[in-house]
Amino acid sequence: MKCTSIPGIGIIVQWKEGVKMYFIIQDGMIEEVEESEWKKSEDAIGIFTVEEWKKQLELNNNHYFNQQHDSVHFCKLECHAEYLYGTLCILDKVNLKKSTGFAFYIQEGRIIFIDDTGFVSASVENIAKIRKRREYSMERFLYDFLLLLIENDLQHLITLEREISKIEEEVLIRKSENFNGRMSIIKKEIARLYRYYSQLSDVGEGLTENENDYFAKNDITTFKVFTDRVTRLRSEALVLREYAMQVQDVYQSEISIRQNDVMKVLTIVTTIFLPLTLIVGWYGMNFKYMPELKWEYGYPVVILLCITVVMIGIWIFKNKKFW
Repeated sequence: MKCTSIPGIGIIVQWKEGVKMYFIIQDGMIEEVEESEWKKSEDAIGIFTVEEWKKQLELNNNHYFNQQHDSVHFCKLECHAEYLYGTLCILDKVNLKKSTGFAFYIQEGRIIFIDDTGFVSASVENIAKIRKRREYSMERFLYDFLLLLIENDLQHLITLEREISKIEEEVLIRKSENFNGRMSIIKKEIARLYRYYSQLSDVGEGLTENENDYFAKNDITTFKVFTDRVTRLRSEALVLREYAMQVQDVYQSEISIRQNDVMKVLTIVTTIFLPLTLIVGWYGMNFKYMPELKWEYGYPVVILLCITVVMIGIWIFKNKKFW
């Protein structure tokens, strides 16, 4: 046995590592059964590892299951003549570089998962424990399973929004540290979530279309509800991306304002001391017949003149509100 945590809901469930697991939906309950009973039952759920699935020659040959499951990097749903095939890559909300991927096949009254991570086993057992509906079906199970993928995503988006808001406040009071690094991480996370919700939305739309009529007509609306929820999450991610861009614009504006303040000070200092430079250059010529060179009060007068020029310059800038 091995313990695994279901991303987004924080529940740890034990699952059987490297062992096939079979479930059926019966009398409104999800029950684990033996393989022989699973094969002859309707509303059946099978969970295999990649290696175990390769050994299922009978299932593969009878239904032409010929997809590759060794590497899953995105969410998709494909319609084939004998089945629906899909992959789901679940994002880790804590570690940006980590994800959980698995594949699945859907036929009428049957879902087969190929998963090496234990996520599916843990999720199925968790759904069996917390199921709240009296009338349960394969469509309802699949809907509950999909909801687990986005269970606490809205709270995660709110957390990202608060982090962006905190950075914005720091920018406005000019105390932001490592702005570009922090904002870059957030923007990457938002972009990753946006792609994730776009892919999940496509999966939900594919299930809603029910092209092969694998699902009961009355229960297809559950997939529409899931698709709508994912679409709203995608819209929230888009709003966050725009908010992050606005904060970045504010930061750039603050940088420009600071640069303008520096340039203003340099301009004022240069303008004030420009006349002094002229005076120093004028009396630095040292011509023979310059009367001030031998005047007893020449030096103090030049000092007084320079101070007067500086004070007049400061008064002009203050009066014109340049400073």
